[in-house]
Amino acid sequence: MKAAETAQAIRAGRRRAIDVTEAALADIGTRDSRYNAFTEVTAARARAEALAVDQAIAQGRDPGPLAGVPYAVKNLFDLEGIATLAGSKIERSAKPAARDGYLVRRMAAAGAICTGALNMDEYAYGFTTENAHDGPCRNPHDLTRIAGGSSGGSAAAVAAGLVPITLGSDTNGSIRVPSSLCGIFGLKPTYGRLSRAGSYPFVASLDHLGPFAGDVADLALAYDVLQGFDPEDPAQTRQPVEPVTPRLGAGIEGLRFAVADGHFARNGHPEAFAAVEAIARVLGATRRMVVPDAARGRAAAFLITMAEGGNLHMPDLRTRAADFDPGTRDRFLAGAMLPAHWVTQAQRLRADYRASVLKLFAETDILIAPATPFSATPIGQANIELDGELVPIRPNLGVFTQPISCIGLPVLAVPLADPSTAGTPNGLPIGVQLIAAPWREDVLFRVAAALERAGVVAAPPLRG
Repeated sequence: MKAAETAQAIRAGRRRAIDVTEAALADIGTRDSRYNAFTEVTAARARAEALAVDQAIAQGRDPGPLAGVPYAVKNLFDLEGIATLAGSKIERSAKPAARDGYLVRRMAAAGAICTGALNMDEYAYGFTTENAHDGPCRNPHDLTRIAGGSSGGSAAAVAAGLVPITLGSDTNGSIRVPSSLCGIFGLKPTYGRLSRAGSYPFVASLDHLGPFAGDVADLALAYDVLQGFDPEDPAQTRQPVEPVTPRLGAGIEGLRFAVADGHFARNGHPEAFAAVEAIARVLGATRRMVVPDAARGRAAAFLITMAEGGNLHMPDLRTRAADFDPGTRDRFLAGAMLPAHWVTQAQRLRADYRASVLKLFAETDILIAPATPFSATPIGQANIELDGELVPIRPNLGVFTQPISCIGLPVLAVPLADPSTAGTPNGLPIGVQLIAAPWREDVLFRVAAALERAGVVAAPPLRG
């Protein structure tokens, strides 16, 4: 199911939203037990929203650009009447949300149909969605492997074809990592572009929200709908709404491209770099640019994440420590005990690093970098070899995403259409990051659309 085509058919009266919704709910009920993408199915809500869309059309009113399109959200988004779990056990005893989060309200206003909430790493602190309370989310391309995280359910639901659009969050890579491992498109917008109001926070100075989709047109449609200023998020910048859908056919003439070098040319398996080269060839990118201090930027992101996360959860760490996933709890505790001067220095380094990276965009419009250092690993596997050293999988899945998250640049993750050409094990998906200067999401979408037309990026079909 494609969102743009579905909405067109419903708005034109060729299909009914209730029929599309019933089919989506039936499909989720039949197939999601294989993937464990959903933690809650909001069937009554979905039916009510679908009937409202059909009624609007019957009365001659346009319900919006996403009329009747099913979608779902990572379970850290507030959904009215449901406790916002954020992947945890502790929040199951919280009061239900009094209203939908801001981006959920934007989707509803556009006519989209919310079908439920999705699996994630506890409190968004992870890259694998092996959730200790809800069970692991399984990669639709190989059910024995991880979907990535922390927005694993969001990526798996799209890759499996359960819904065409989902919403997730990205603090250190949690949209881009599962997009890469599940073979779909994901957008981490510029920090401050989209409101985070009505979502469970992780690291306020790093948190982003954004969409996932199975193709560029659907991702653009969702992003256009999500834009808008919300005074309830103090970090949001008052930027004009800048629709990207009208720009998808603009092409790439006049744009400058470079492959990210240095930190981004090591710490990965061959398939990660082969995917980058495949994209670079199509774009004619021959220049390589070292991203200065990327490893130090990543180290700063680690410290800031630990410190802010530990501080946020300190009350529950004191009184309900046993109710955390032990791996999450121990990292929060470590973060809460970091010396203040370490965190202050990390913020200073972050500011200097951002200024250095922004200078690169005087000479290029797009940086091309791996999204993940390898393709999806087996569920339960703890370690992997990188550059001759055995390292833990969970933190190292973010080796290429964290240096970008901590400075708030917009990134669009694109999946290689034929991952076997990159040499991934068993043809598993692998993705690439397209990175732009702040507020240049329009350029990202132009490039992604051109790559899609060239046939080099697309969501690879499921096997079997």
